[in-house]
Amino acid sequence: MKSKNLVKFVSAIVAVVVAMFFVVLLVAEPDTDMVARSPLLGQPAPAISSRTIEGDPFALERRKGSWVVLNFFNSTCVPCINEHPLLVDFADAESRRPDGAELYTIINDDNSESIRNFFDKNGGDWSKITDDNGAIAVAFGVARVPETWIIDPNGVVRLRITGELTEGLLGRQVDLLREDFSS
Repeated sequence: MKSKNLVKFVSAIVAVVVAMFFVVLLVAEPDTDMVARSPLLGQPAPAISSRTIEGDPFALERRKGSWVVLNFFNSTCVPCINEHPLLVDFADAESRRPDGAELYTIINDDNSESIRNFFDKNGGDWSKITDDNGAIAVAFGVARVPETWIIDPNGVVRLRITGELTEGLLGRQVDLLREDFSS
């Protein structure tokens, strides 16, 4: 008799926990902007150096004085492909600003030839940075692509966006950070 009562009691507790879980899911507001936490936020950006697919040297610390956007990308990643037109629009808009952000693609687990072919077909004339051994992705704690990071002119990491960008999100975030930076 005791075991039947125990089973009923445990079943009732499980039902209450499941019900509470569904209530939390129903009332929680989704994080549509995909802005994510990271221990790097508010810290100096990792010191990374590599080469562009053209073979030119790239050192992130040499970008100080400019807003920098790093977009971790793979040419076979569907969300990366989907957000690419938004990055092209962002880069175009930023190129017309005197304080425009510099956009860099960090090649994640892909080869330079595939990247060249993708960008030749889909546009985007910004630098593509190789990450052959994955050190850049590790330094930023990138779990999966696409992932986008914003670094301020002082070289401090200000924002991490995980997942596929939505229309206008990147521009809005950079503008908000510019406002905070200049005040």
